[in-house]
Amino acid sequence: MAFTLRQPFTFTAALKRAPQTLSISSRPFHHLTPAQRPAAFSLVKHTSPTPLPSRLQNAFKRTYMQPASPAAGPSAGNLTQRLLYGAGIVGGTILATNLLFNRETREDGGMPPFERSYLNETFAHTGLGVGIIGVAARALHHSGWSVRLMASNPWLVIGGGLAMSIGTMYGCFATSPDNYIPKYAFWTAFNVTQAAFLAPLMFMSPALLARAGLYTVAMMGSIAFVGATAKTDKYLYLGAPLLAGVAVVAVSGFAPLVLPATAVRTLMWTENIWLYGGLAVFGGFTLYDVQKVLHHARLAERGVMKRDAVNESISLELDFINIFIRMVQLLGMQQRKR
Repeated sequence: MAFTLRQPFTFTAALKRAPQTLSISSRPFHHLTPAQRPAAFSLVKHTSPTPLPSRLQNAFKRTYMQPASPAAGPSAGNLTQRLLYGAGIVGGTILATNLLFNRETREDGGMPPFERSYLNETFAHTGLGVGIIGVAARALHHSGWSVRLMASNPWLVIGGGLAMSIGTMYGCFATSPDNYIPKYAFWTAFNVTQAAFLAPLMFMSPALLARAGLYTVAMMGSIAFVGATAKTDKYLYLGAPLLAGVAVVAVSGFAPLVLPATAVRTLMWTENIWLYGGLAVFGGFTLYDVQKVLHHARLAERGVMKRDAVNESISLELDFINIFIRMVQLLGMQQRKR
């Protein structure tokens, strides 16, 4: 039935071929010459016609059975070579970024223990939050949430998503780190909210999502290394320019909802701004947020503010999400061009 639904004309073609092949066994006796009759008796006696289901099955085999793909040759490369190639790219990116942006390193002999522990705790919460988002997005996708979300009004989705994200985020910011249960409740709600709007990405290939995640980790890891080893408060001045940049990127993201489909050139430019400009802006935000974490660690050490790694992790999670989405789009565009 599945074959018939995919190719409805194959079944009728097989029926047309079947009577032609069965016509030999049903040929009338008086149409045969005397010299042909013994042969006809021999044919009918020793050879039985192929049943109709078998001929239909053979027709489907001729139609749908594709030749087996040849085994992957040496050009495909093995797993070890690919891992070494990827490690070389990541290591080279870290080294080049460090040499380009971090020529002036710290003068206090390295990162103090309290800054190191605070930064490690923030990274741990960031990784845990990204894991919660991934698991929740997959669960929501399998429950049918993605289809219902994509069928909804886009303005309603955007408005509701912003309200939920901002509400849970500022609820987490306003809660004292001493109140563990409300604090982590708001933090978990924020992560689930992000997962609800990332669930449609699960329609993409798992291999593509894994590559996008690996590239995002490599990009953020190299930038975070630069921010952690740079001079004290060297990149904190980037806050205002990055805020202006993210405003431009956000406006370009709303362009497809406002501009008509005939404005092809304008839509192309806004898409490039959203894609490549967003990568640059959120890469800069990663650098800024890491230095902000270290700055807050020094303030917490002096007793000016409370130590709160949960709040710090939210900023890095947003950086990860925005870079990851753009990596997925870039890899999808590259895959469609092949």
